[in-house]
Amino acid sequence: MSFIEIVVLAIIQGLTEFLPISSSAHLLLPSQVLGWQDQGLAFDVAVHVGTLLAVVIYFWRDIVSLLSGWFKSFSGQHSKESRLTWCIVVATIPFVLLAPLLKDIVEIYLRSAWVIAISTIVFGLLLWYADVKAKQIKDEFALNWKSALILGLAQITAVIPGTSRSGITITAGLLLGLDKKSAARFSFLMSIPVISMMGLYYSLELAMGDEVVDWNALLSGAVLSFVSAYACIFFFLKIIERMGMMPFVIYRLLLGVGLIAFLSFS
Repeated sequence: MSFIEIVVLAIIQGLTEFLPISSSAHLLLPSQVLGWQDQGLAFDVAVHVGTLLAVVIYFWRDIVSLLSGWFKSFSGQHSKESRLTWCIVVATIPFVLLAPLLKDIVEIYLRSAWVIAISTIVFGLLLWYADVKAKQIKDEFALNWKSALILGLAQITAVIPGTSRSGITITAGLLLGLDKKSAARFSFLMSIPVISMMGLYYSLELAMGDEVVDWNALLSGAVLSFVSAYACIFFFLKIIERMGMMPFVIYRLLLGVGLIAFLSFS
């Protein structure tokens, strides 16, 4: 990988992991449109570590509080923090059960620029609908196991390139009545176990393979994805309170239409 490819792909991963615009789509586009080679498993591990560290460090106080409440719940001391942590556990179950089954289907049939273009538009319009029509009166502590399961099922649809894990979970959160900031916060918190498992999976696959590791590229990728992801979380939570989801809806529609035009005339 060239230095330009490392910088571009790491920043894309950091920004799009948490913005509702699809990280998988943006990481596929350079290879589909620019002809770049696949970045490889080692680089995937590095950028996932960077984004994981960003969300953990940003929410470290919340994480400590949630884990403390969760451990206390085993001795019968229940709190809003323990209930929210159990909701995150429930929301992760669909990913654990279904992601391995869907992986091969996605790899064979859905990893194409056409799929990215269509899903970018469709799920962008769904985000717009949720942003405009949903009541948005609850915070994340109002979630129960049923709504957490719905959010978990929504999250698994993000295996379709162009959907956006954060985008679909924020959309589902809004439709369940969460306000914008609470929907985004829960989306970020429920990303922690998912990104952790993906990083572990990639690490094990890398360890069993024979890929040559470029440690300078991995370190650069991890640092850049960390910085961009942390900045993304910070600014995103501020932007959505004032501007809502419309800027991201518009971006998705422009990206989808532009990609369709490119594919049609190339």
